Amino acid sequence: MTSTTSPKTGARRPTSTAPPSPGDRGRMARPSGLPWIMPAFVLVVGILYYCIGETGYLSTLDWDGTSPTPTSVGLGNYEQILQDPIFWQAIWHTVIFFIVTFTAQTAIGFVFAALLHSKVKLGTLYKVIVFTPVVIAPATMAPVFRQMFAADGQLNWTLDHIGLGFLSQPWLAQSSTAMPVIMFITVWNFTGLTFVLYYAAMGQIDPETLEAARTDGASNIRTLVSIVWPGVRGTTVALGMLSVIGALKTFDVPYLVTIGGPNYATEFLGTYIYRISIPSAHVGYGAALSIMLLILALVGAIAVAVRANRKDSETGV
Repeated sequence: MTSTTSPKTGARRPTSTAPPSPGDRGRMARPSGLPWIMPAFVLVVGILYYCIGETGYLSTLDWDGTSPTPTSVGLGNYEQILQDPIFWQAIWHTVIFFIVTFTAQTAIGFVFAALLHSKVKLGTLYKVIVFTPVVIAPATMAPVFRQMFAADGQLNWTLDHIGLGFLSQPWLAQSSTAMPVIMFITVWNFTGLTFVLYYAAMGQIDPETLEAARTDGASNIRTLVSIVWPGVRGTTVALGMLSVIGALKTFDVPYLVTIGGPNYATEFLGTYIYRISIPSAHVGYGAALSIMLLILALVGAIAVAVRANRKDSETGV
């Protein structure tokens, strides 16, 4: 034990020179967390961001993907995109697709979750039935829906045999009905995911709050609207962000069912990027479309989050 002199009082105060305790030595010898996050860091930065940077570079080229001497065009591909009517048509399809599918999935998933949180017989069986479409690969279900909605498919056959033959039409071969079919398939495919998230969120609502509402005479509808729906708002915001990104990335269902047709009626950015980059061999232009897709996805997700945070601040949540 040694002592030091206080600069204010001149008095001596003891200073400990004892060796650190075993606990202190353990804390000093403990390694940092950097080695544990390095694999994920390398994966994200070394692959994801590298690929984004490489795509950004390719977007400045006029290249077919195989030529050893690509031509640099600077921002020419982006200028061409702004004048491309198919690009704007794909954007419009994405907006309509997002609005319809997000609204339908949110409403159906919320209602299913509320119903199955009540005392329903065979509830587990219903949960499995609702969630099953989520795990079915689009490549598996696409041929089924193509056959179902074909001009001589099961849907038209059913309409003919129940006296509604006047409604029969080539659903996938005309622009007015091809997009609604794609929306229907998407809602059928992903409503189960919305249902599961809402079901889990409803389980976190305080049961005493619901019981108090029932004691005060609130009806089931009133309880859903005033308590349950605000209670799962965070899940709705998350689903909104995922739906924005998912709508912009839509590829498998429209490509496998309609190949973007007829007459670009079901063309999305994903299908357009594929057709431009692979069959048409305009890799530079396809890369520029991919960068635009990334920008739109980020802007859309941020817009949903900012809107949600602003509403939270207004309501004091």
